[in-house]
Amino acid sequence: MMTWKGTPPPKGSPPGLSGWLRVGLRGGALLLLLGICFALLLLLRLPERAMFGLNRPVTPVITQFVCIRACRILGLSREVRGTPMPQRGALVANHVSWLDIFVLNASKCVYFVAKSDIREWGGIGWLARGTGTLFIARRRGDARAQHSQFKVRLQAGHTLLFFPEGTSTDGMQVLDFKSTLFAAFFSEDLAPALAIQPVTLRYFAPGGEDPRFYGWWGDMEFGPHLLRMLAVPRHGRVVVTYHAPLAVSAYRDRKALARAAEAAVRAGFGKAVSSGG
Repeated sequence: MMTWKGTPPPKGSPPGLSGWLRVGLRGGALLLLLGICFALLLLLRLPERAMFGLNRPVTPVITQFVCIRACRILGLSREVRGTPMPQRGALVANHVSWLDIFVLNASKCVYFVAKSDIREWGGIGWLARGTGTLFIARRRGDARAQHSQFKVRLQAGHTLLFFPEGTSTDGMQVLDFKSTLFAAFFSEDLAPALAIQPVTLRYFAPGGEDPRFYGWWGDMEFGPHLLRMLAVPRHGRVVVTYHAPLAVSAYRDRKALARAAEAAVRAGFGKAVSSGG
């Protein structure tokens, strides 16, 4: 197995007896949490949809509660710097792992933008559909359709979140931001009222573990990675930095906005690394 950088991912040791005990306890607690809360979410979504349509004043709070509790069950410490913006628009962040979904949703109710094939990813796709994820086809020719989808969600009051790198990484650097999805915000009926808020994620591995411990990328399988997250004796932490929002109307085009967002995320990443978090 190789990564996008041509180096193999970290190898984890098989869990011992105590590790399997932690897998059972943490895994059981997560399954119970997801089962109860997701059933409640689906039950409430029916009257919520009838009363409010796309606007979801209740069910996102359940999703946020689940994400907060999931981080606590794992033992992953979150340090939040800055403040999530109150205005309409989207958040953009560097992408390290499937854990990003829990970490980012724990601080603010958001709707993730994901590639359309995730819809079919078994349990993950089921959870994503239930929590209102916006599925899109990441092709240049779909810009008009993306704009229409974004417009509907933003007008419903949703705060969107997407990963401009287009892939997850080993967590040791920030990749170049792709500007394609930024184009959806540049229209006369959307741009004047919208902002993009850059968010930096920097994970710090547990003591004695590979610095890339939390990274999930390339052709790494979900099951073994999840097992490592459940079995580790003590988790590390993640620093989540919310940067100043960028007014869409202040930038001439999608590329300029993407560059500004990338610069903010890179600066936050470098600061977290240099200060040790």
